[in-house]
Amino acid sequence: MGAIRDFMAKHYLHFNAREVVDAAKGYESHVDAGGKMLVAMAGAMSTGEFGIILSRMIRAGKVHAISCTGANLEEDVFNLLASKEYEIIQSWRDLSADDEQALYERGMNRVTDTCIPETVMRHLERRLVNCWSRAADAGVSRMPSEFLWEVLDDPTLVEHYQIDPANSWMLAAKEAGIPVFSPGWEDSTTGNIFAANVMMGNVGSHRCVRSGTEQFQRLIEWYMENHGAGEHPSVGFFQIGGGIAGDFAICTVPCITQDLQKEVPYWGYFCQITDAQPSYGGYSGAPANEKITWGKLEPATPKYEINSDAAIVAPLLCAWVLDD
Repeated sequence: MGAIRDFMAKHYLHFNAREVVDAAKGYESHVDAGGKMLVAMAGAMSTGEFGIILSRMIRAGKVHAISCTGANLEEDVFNLLASKEYEIIQSWRDLSADDEQALYERGMNRVTDTCIPETVMRHLERRLVNCWSRAADAGVSRMPSEFLWEVLDDPTLVEHYQIDPANSWMLAAKEAGIPVFSPGWEDSTTGNIFAANVMMGNVGSHRCVRSGTEQFQRLIEWYMENHGAGEHPSVGFFQIGGGIAGDFAICTVPCITQDLQKEVPYWGYFCQITDAQPSYGGYSGAPANEKITWGKLEPATPKYEINSDAAIVAPLLCAWVLDD
């Protein structure tokens, strides 16, 4: 085994640590048996540079679809184009309201300890508006991820790269041809920019960007094409955080079985990494067994629940799967 796997096998024997190893082994077994894996990614994992190892997972054939927030979608590209211009604030807990206002006035948008410069958002805006406008004029509709891939296809963008492109998970997903869904995309910087540019007349129609339900239909179709029909494990579900990225995607199975009234296997593997706790009505910390009552999982589904910081745990789990 690799050094990280050796370390984890020796020391991660109990509690959340043991669950990480068990989940990694389950992930590995699922994919080795021919099952596909969907990764649902919430939070700000892209700004946390999870792309360094997620891109390797994609290129190694360990990830076959992604559902993520609009923030994770765009922030991978922001990092690709402006990483050297980011500012790290080590004492971010000590910032006063006036300190935060000073960051705002300098155009530095803070995500915990990391500030993203407004300039990269405007750079990407100019390129995206051109793509959206052409699509609207042509009556073409695409997912938000596909418009970002169009931007990434532009050879003039390469000169602006500030990280090794091998560490961009969006570039890896584009190269691998895996679908990337972004439910609730309007709750993101580029989603806000899109709405504003339609209102200003710079983009001819909202219809050029596929809605959440249109993206959901594409995910349903993808699931029906990839669940394996019993020849191998059904699609696995690896969830980082909670919220819309996870709930949107995991609803695929109950929609097919209960609303479309078609028979498909349940999700074949489930793992969630979250620091949220079970609460009254909360989704992010909802235990896996609760999903059985909604027709998302079945009692026999391999389930792993890791209550920890995903920025620390997810790279370790992926490193195990990659045999690091």
